Amino acid sequence: MAPYLDEARIDDEGAIAALDSHQTLRGLATAGAQVREAIDLSTEGGIDRVAGGERPRSVLVASLGGSAVVCDVLDLLAEPGSPVPVSVRRNVPLPGWVGPLDLVIAVSQSGRAAGPLALAAEAARRGASLLTVGSSDSPLADVAAQARGVHIDIGRGRATSRTALWSLLAPVLLAAGRLGIVDAGERVLLEVADRLDEVAEACRPSSESFVNPAKVLATDLAEGVPVVLGDGPLNGVAAKRAASMLARTARIPAIHGELPDDAAQIVACFDGPFTTAYGASAAARSGSGFASDGGSNIFTDPFLDGPASPRLGLLMLRDADPDPMTREAAESAALADAVTEAAREAGARVSEVAAQPGHPLTRLAGQLATTDFAATYLALGLGLDPAVSPHVTDLRRRTGH
Repeated sequence: MAPYLDEARIDDEGAIAALDSHQTLRGLATAGAQVREAIDLSTEGGIDRVAGGERPRSVLVASLGGSAVVCDVLDLLAEPGSPVPVSVRRNVPLPGWVGPLDLVIAVSQSGRAAGPLALAAEAARRGASLLTVGSSDSPLADVAAQARGVHIDIGRGRATSRTALWSLLAPVLLAAGRLGIVDAGERVLLEVADRLDEVAEACRPSSESFVNPAKVLATDLAEGVPVVLGDGPLNGVAAKRAASMLARTARIPAIHGELPDDAAQIVACFDGPFTTAYGASAAARSGSGFASDGGSNIFTDPFLDGPASPRLGLLMLRDADPDPMTREAAESAALADAVTEAAREAGARVSEVAAQPGHPLTRLAGQLATTDFAATYLALGLGLDPAVSPHVTDLRRRTGH
């Protein structure tokens, strides 16, 4: 049975405030301000001194959990034209090739995440250049100070890494931009901040469900089992983040993929038990004209036949069309169209979020912000505190982490 989302609750600012104990929506709405503050804090923290101002032989970036997307974004932006290799590492061991000619970037909102902290300490021991981003009063900041590296503070009031994304990401991109590794200088980041402000305005709690894009998307996602698919590398990063936010914030398990590589495995799900195509196939095999397939048969008795199966929902994240249109973009759009058409024909619920034009980072920022808000409204509509999971709290108690 699909979960029930209470639209009245997500349109009631008082109900939202009572349930959202850590002001998750407010935290997401500050994303643009986080970017602007990060620029100032990075300047104060000595971002120009990273790697001695010289381009390193290679860059290794370490982040995990709610800040894992920092690795993904830097890797995405560096891939097309970085003059040096950029690699990602979530945990120890630090690769043996890292040495004094390399730059290691370690990111942790609390400054206490074991993986990035251990990687930073080992990088310092080997004499590598070090950039750390996180709380100023933390072991990670101490490692940077002892290694004569650069530490950038994320500012105050950052409750979780899920809502502090841009405080963590912006300093990394500024450093990479100044070293010539990515095209993401201060001008681009200010453009990103404006886009994040636009999304926050459109997705504000006072905006009603029928006009608020994040609330509309949350309502769609509550209808069944979500599959998040990006139409290329940029939206592949957004899809991975969306699936993580749906699980961690809304407690809805979701799978994600990226076109073209994951087209077959996603389309294969259209034959499965969460679509009407499967129900029709089952009815044909049984010789019956009806099948209990998630509500397609109006004569299904939920007491005799059991609750309806949840319905597959495809969330397609699409990039803005380039001007002029390229052959690669046209092929990507055609593949995305084919997948969404197949999903609809199979009986899956299809939602689409299209990026607005701009720099790749700006387009990505809009996608990330929209799906972050949607996951949060989905949690609230289901009656869940988006920031507090009793089972996560219990896991930490059991493991001591």
